[in-house]
Amino acid sequence: MSEITSPRQSVLVTSRAVIDSNIKDDIITLDWHMPASFSPQLYAISVGKTRFSHKMIRSSGVFVVNFMPFHLYNEVLYCGRHSGEFEDKFKESGLIKEEAEKIDCCKVKEAIAFLECEVISEIDSGDHTIFIGRVVKDGLKHDAKRVFHKSGDKFITTTD
Repeated sequence: MSEITSPRQSVLVTSRAVIDSNIKDDIITLDWHMPASFSPQLYAISVGKTRFSHKMIRSSGVFVVNFMPFHLYNEVLYCGRHSGEFEDKFKESGLIKEEAEKIDCCKVKEAIAFLECEVISEIDSGDHTIFIGRVVKDGLKHDAKRVFHKSGDKFITTTD
């Protein structure tokens, strides 16, 4: 299926939850995401049920979708290849954490755009859960070429 549906824009989704009495921030790389409604503004992400971020989003009920510039594809790949359960992906990737404005969550400072979301619904979809979030704050910081995942460790971008 991936060969047919790719390339897809890669995003970094950030989440925050209390784990073992400690506040934990995490980043997951996702290619499966989409707008779900204009009015109200809804955005959907699909997260594997075994992923640490799945547990965090379900616990906190919030997430931020961070749209990343192409020149940071190595950081996007890193966040997709490592588990936040065992390491601090912000520290290890060199990405900078900043606070979201409307929800208790962090976002990625280097992102060119973001969507702060509150989970309003979950849909079971086999080995993934589709989290539908109401967009409570969005922002386009600047326009730049975005990162698209082709396959494996290969990324591309648009020509414009």
